[in-house]
Amino acid sequence: MVCEAWNWRQPNGQLCDMICRSLMLQLERQGQLTLPAKKCNPNNPLAAQRPKPPRVEADQSPISGRLKELGSLEIRQVRRSRWEGLWGSLIEHHHYLRYCHPVGEQLKYLVFRAERPIAAFGFSSAPRHLGPRDRFIGWSTLQRRANIHRIATNTRFLILPWVSVPHLASHLLARIARRVPLDWQQIYHHPIYFLETFVDTERFSGTCYRAANWRYLGLTTGRGKDDQTHKPNRSIKAVWGYALSEDFRRYLCAGGT
Repeated sequence: MVCEAWNWRQPNGQLCDMICRSLMLQLERQGQLTLPAKKCNPNNPLAAQRPKPPRVEADQSPISGRLKELGSLEIRQVRRSRWEGLWGSLIEHHHYLRYCHPVGEQLKYLVFRAERPIAAFGFSSAPRHLGPRDRFIGWSTLQRRANIHRIATNTRFLILPWVSVPHLASHLLARIARRVPLDWQQIYHHPIYFLETFVDTERFSGTCYRAANWRYLGLTTGRGKDDQTHKPNRSIKAVWGYALSEDFRRYLCAGGT
């Protein structure tokens, strides 16, 4: 196996088999090599349409007032826990992007007030290429490939629609930025040094991210990672980033040239 021969492993020690497969297919498309004919087409459950999370009922009575009147708020990492179904249901039915099965390293969070969920977060592995982020970090291609796993993307952020509390969003963003790197280290056994997110410019201005000291990095091209047309085919997103360490560039630009 190529991964074993090259000792090509993820930071958690697992072989990079899916990445290697994608690389081999790309090289074949470019005419750089010829792969053996397929022996079979095994059923791949990931290729099929995944069922949407079933609805889990939640108390939707209004919550309003000032932030300090909410009292104690608890942030729980709920992936592979009894609350994961609730997370999926809330995202599917109340987030404008709905539920999408995450891939790679990922964490899911619910924020509770006295056992009532009031907000949800999702984080996952960062995309390989992202112009505004890559220019801001200033890393080379080799450095990016070596250290992309040290960045996490905030893929979902939801304040439930029956919750209306000024400054709650920026407050939770500040708290989650302190929590995520600790959980990532514990679960995936490697640190992260930078958080990023996308904000749809047709819907939002990114005010809560700015208030939580995230930094605006620039705009996407609107083409997506697999675009072959070089023409916009989706809404333009604002890219925001948050450094988890003052010397994040030293870690992210380590290795390579």
